[in-house]
Amino acid sequence: MPILSQTNSSFHMRCNVLGVRVSAIDMNDAVRFCDDHIQQDHRGYVCVTGVHGVMEAQNDQRFRRILNNSFLTTPDGMPTVWVGRLQGHGGMARVYGPDFMLRMCELSLKRGYRHFLFGGDPGVAESLAESLVQRFPGLQIAGTYTPPYRLLNSAEEQELLEKVQATEPHILWVGLSTPKQERFMAQYIDKLPVNLLVGVGAAFNINSGRIADAPQWMKDSGLQWLHRLVQEPRRLVKRYAVNNSLFLCHIALQLTGIRSYEPRISSYASNRITSDAEQSESYK
Repeated sequence: MPILSQTNSSFHMRCNVLGVRVSAIDMNDAVRFCDDHIQQDHRGYVCVTGVHGVMEAQNDQRFRRILNNSFLTTPDGMPTVWVGRLQGHGGMARVYGPDFMLRMCELSLKRGYRHFLFGGDPGVAESLAESLVQRFPGLQIAGTYTPPYRLLNSAEEQELLEKVQATEPHILWVGLSTPKQERFMAQYIDKLPVNLLVGVGAAFNINSGRIADAPQWMKDSGLQWLHRLVQEPRRLVKRYAVNNSLFLCHIALQLTGIRSYEPRISSYASNRITSDAEQSESYK
């Protein structure tokens, strides 16, 4: 059954992908919803989610709640799009993180939105800022912050808060990895004075030119994972070998009705998913 999601600025349908409520939207919808959200001065976080995120949520109920209580959980991979279309969402299309970042930057030239870049290895956020401004002259990059490979301590958290307060960005892009970036957003949505936190993972490396993007035909055919695997085999081989195989098995059980995967949700206003004490994993 289609799931109707109420956000602070829109109603939109969500499909059920193994219990994860993936927004049944396309790129234009994602940009429009986020634009409306900022215009109405609301707060929220956006999870850009593919097979990896869906499979991480299978054994982590807290993480599943983070995905399901987002402002948007966009279909970052083609498998999530295909499942949504099979559930009746014919207009659903991929909302790929790096492309979504570029579309929001383009819109920001008209709206005057300011951006803050949080994440990446040392130097990556600064390189990304240069690349975005070069591509979109006049784009306002309010600041950057490269976090350590662990939880922020109190001094670092205060430093980040002061930077965000001083620069007043509308969008804070989080370039860590799944599920760390989603946990960070859920923890800090009520602490950071910003309209949107958006977890985009590899977009920092792709849009800064640090790694090459896949050709369009591989994206459209659901083979982008193979392109990334060739570039980072040691880091990604286990993830893709395990996650992709398990996803196919689980989704077959769901689509045939053999097994039910029910989303666990709470009200959108309840974004305080985890307390500081519960945040036991590093962000990177």
